[in-house]
Amino acid sequence: MACMKNNTSKTMFLWLIIFTSLHCLSVSFEFQVGGNNGWVVPPVNDSKTYNDWASENRFQAGDTIRFKYKKDSVMEVSEEDYKKCNSTHPIFFSNTGNSLFMLKRSGSFYFISGVSGHCQKGQRMIVKVMYEEESSPGDNNKSSAGSTVVAAGVSKLVFAHFVFFCVAYYLF
Repeated sequence: MACMKNNTSKTMFLWLIIFTSLHCLSVSFEFQVGGNNGWVVPPVNDSKTYNDWASENRFQAGDTIRFKYKKDSVMEVSEEDYKKCNSTHPIFFSNTGNSLFMLKRSGSFYFISGVSGHCQKGQRMIVKVMYEEESSPGDNNKSSAGSTVVAAGVSKLVFAHFVFFCVAYYLF
């Protein structure tokens, strides 16, 4: 009887660890585009502002990006429309002043302002979402001006292995 009770306790503990670990493995982050300045027309001769900002961050599927702006808009467009600053066929459009966009897949996303002339002045950005294989332990540090700093330092796969071995050691 005591052996049965001990096994039940171990099983319950195992399920608790598994559910807690699953939450940790599905963490996503929100980034504010442009940091504290938000989504605005960049200063003259600074047309790479947003691409520089995007390249300083590591985006993963499930992350979201927030565009804050006044009297403007944001559009997701094709690569071709991005290169031409063409706003006639957006994939996504918002002009609420506080737009949230979820990065649902890996690959490149192309954003431009929908206000005439703003894209040509540099209000456009390419966000590259990493493939899971591209991430390394150091890439899980997510930081930028205006976004929360999370110093995970451990890849999701390493964390999952750690939890598995801890549970296996405890049970056996």
